Amino acid sequence: MASHHGLDVADHALDAATDVAALELAIAQAEQAWRDEATRLSAARSNAARQLGDAVTQAMQGLGMVGGLFQVCLLPQAEPQSFGLENVEFQVAGHAGASPRALAKVASGGELSRLALAIAVTTARAGTAAGGGAGTLIFDEIDAGIGGTVGDTVGALMKQLGQTVQVLAVTHLAQVAACGDQHWVVRKHQVDGRAESTLQRVVGESRVAEIARMLGGERLSGTAHAQALLQGAAAPSADKPPGPSKSTKATKAPSGRRARP
Repeated sequence: MASHHGLDVADHALDAATDVAALELAIAQAEQAWRDEATRLSAARSNAARQLGDAVTQAMQGLGMVGGLFQVCLLPQAEPQSFGLENVEFQVAGHAGASPRALAKVASGGELSRLALAIAVTTARAGTAAGGGAGTLIFDEIDAGIGGTVGDTVGALMKQLGQTVQVLAVTHLAQVAACGDQHWVVRKHQVDGRAESTLQRVVGESRVAEIARMLGGERLSGTAHAQALLQGAAAPSADKPPGPSKSTKATKAPSGRRARP
């Protein structure tokens, strides 16, 4: 009986596979179901694209890209795709008067770093507001190619991020390092002909000395500047209430220098 039942099932499947009209109907139904979902996804993408573009554009103004523009473009696809009706492309204009073009083609290394930070800040805020988002953000020399007041802004943004998520940053920039709640120094040196790296937390006077070194020296003027940076970073922002922060900065000392006691 079992073998006859199996043959009946196989015959039914074979008949269904050769029923062209039924197959065409199934394809049409599947495509319509896909199109309904894809259309809903496109509407959500369109709304999110505008919000993200506006928020990142606003963040760019304080990161040395005054007049810059960030857009999230939805590029229609000719054929149905698993990811929906369109491709998503980030486009950017680095300064006023420039036409937005694909991010991968026009942004320099420094601009990419700043845009990555702007996007991270924006999406972290959105994720926190929605009750989700990443719990930890890691920035590896995201401040490359910047300095001065832009460096101050980058440090402040990272510290602001640390109010809601854990932030780990590898940096060579004193303004950024001063904004960390914890400061660790990475040093590389030779031991018996082999390269080794050490990681040491610096606090108090040791941290002041490390910030001064990052500023270009350990003279009295450098120490005073380092103390001012640390005091400024510790002061609560005028538009942000004080609260616990979870930002950590790791700085790299020149090769060959050993950790301070």
